[in-house]
Amino acid sequence: MIFATSIAILSAVFPLSERGKVLGITVAAVYTGLACGPFCGGVLTQHFGWRSIFLINIPLGVFIMVLIHWMLKGEWAGARGEKFDLWGALIYAVAIIALMYGVSVLPRKLSVGLILAGLLGLAAFVKWETAVPFPVFEVKLFRANRVFSFSCLAALIHYSATFAVTFLLSLYLQYIKGLPPRNAGLVLIFQPVMMAVFSPLAGRLSDRIEPRVIASLGMALNAIGLMMLILLNNHTAVSFIVACLMLLGFGFALFSSPNMNAIMSSVDKKFYGIASGSVGTMRLLGQMLSMGIATLIFALFIGRAQITPQAYPVLIKSVKAAFSIFAGLCLAGIFFSLSRGQLRSGR
Repeated sequence: MIFATSIAILSAVFPLSERGKVLGITVAAVYTGLACGPFCGGVLTQHFGWRSIFLINIPLGVFIMVLIHWMLKGEWAGARGEKFDLWGALIYAVAIIALMYGVSVLPRKLSVGLILAGLLGLAAFVKWETAVPFPVFEVKLFRANRVFSFSCLAALIHYSATFAVTFLLSLYLQYIKGLPPRNAGLVLIFQPVMMAVFSPLAGRLSDRIEPRVIASLGMALNAIGLMMLILLNNHTAVSFIVACLMLLGFGFALFSSPNMNAIMSSVDKKFYGIASGSVGTMRLLGQMLSMGIATLIFALFIGRAQITPQAYPVLIKSVKAAFSIFAGLCLAGIFFSLSRGQLRSGR
């Protein structure tokens, strides 16, 4: 509910000329939270117990609700009076749950049936949405709006290629390089820090330059960073990994807020909620696919065996194979990112 509406609210209350800057600041805030979360969570757990991680959200949540009620004015509803598409929402929910759970249990036999059921459910959802007068998701946006559809596809590919990087490098740093979890976390923090620092700049640039150009450059930098990670071996220096993470973080910053700007700027105000929800959906589906790819590769290379020193060579091969696939996805994503068309001169 939060992530599906926050981008829509920001897009509605700021003019088009400032949207990229605002979305860049928002993305920076998200990644600042991601960077601070593990450290703050560790401090809370160490001094106040693990329950404090959940309890701290109560005063924070109350403060934010008071702040929203006090500061946020001019509420709007572009689809007021339209009937809610309950059946469409249920079909979509069941299909996505089947698809996500199917990917999560790869390569078990059950996963194939669940993935097929999820895909069939999504096909039924598309057919239903084209027939009802007030669909919960305007499928026609993907058919008639090239900027919207290709921007969403680019986001899906991008998250599919980048989300599992932290997971893979965490295993590599702890098993192959022998770093304790705390030190491995300190190495991995370089990526979200770069995202937080450069996202406002990228968003601001997307107000002046076509978002597809900046987002495609970010995708290209991520492809280079992933190709560099294919070179990992037993003797790779930690400084090399930090450099790769910084490059990936910079590329992620260049892609994320400009691509989000393109999605939100390509639709009318009535569809801001749908577009904002699409951003979150592409992100979460991409993250799911990324972890699914990593899990499947581990299942094929390592199987159900524990990761022992004898399995370290196979672990490195698995990590390198995953990075090879992710780099290929980013290279394909560059094409879709560049092919979305001009935003400001027409769709």
